[in-house]
Amino acid sequence: MQFFDQLQYQTSDAREYLLGAPVIHAALTGTASREQYLAFLAQAYHHVKHTTPLLMACGARLPERLEWLREATAEYIEEELGHQEWILNDIRACGGDAEAFRQAQPALPTELMVAYVYDRIARHNPVSFFGMVNVLEGTSIALATQAANVLQDRLGLPAQAFSYLTSHGSLDREHIEFFKGLMNRLDDEHDQAAIVHTARVVYRLYGDMFRSLPA
Repeated sequence: MQFFDQLQYQTSDAREYLLGAPVIHAALTGTASREQYLAFLAQAYHHVKHTTPLLMACGARLPERLEWLREATAEYIEEELGHQEWILNDIRACGGDAEAFRQAQPALPTELMVAYVYDRIARHNPVSFFGMVNVLEGTSIALATQAANVLQDRLGLPAQAFSYLTSHGSLDREHIEFFKGLMNRLDDEHDQAAIVHTARVVYRLYGDMFRSLPA
């Protein structure tokens, strides 16, 4: 079994914790409210704005033996620049106050998730960051486009209110194949273990983020 498949297998129970969040079920069945969607966008903004800084921190700390992964990290940076602004545009299209969301404090699980990954990069192993990538891109493929279609239909919001979800649903289908190739090149067991551990923790914290949204 190649490492990408090992990663999915070894994190399956943590992934189920995330997918079991009641608000995810509500989004997929059309019972989520506009307020819940806005609350999700707010938390998405507060972690997505750290994607590029996290990528930069990871790339700066990768050892020379992983130069190929540093080059891939640079490609990710180009792809991810400015995505937090898409989220603020979605908030505006929903009738929300984007500037108020920008200035607000993130929910505790969101803050802890971001801080945890910064810490893993700085104090443990920079490849740990890719555990977070596995969670966010894998979840996006599984949920984003489907949730956007259901929510738009049930909430009567314009398509412009779902640019983050719809773009990531399609973008991350391409990204995951790229990511899969990168993971399968990693042959150091310490690197692999760092990614698995980080993914498990991020699944838990991301799941707690969803559980922190209004009921």
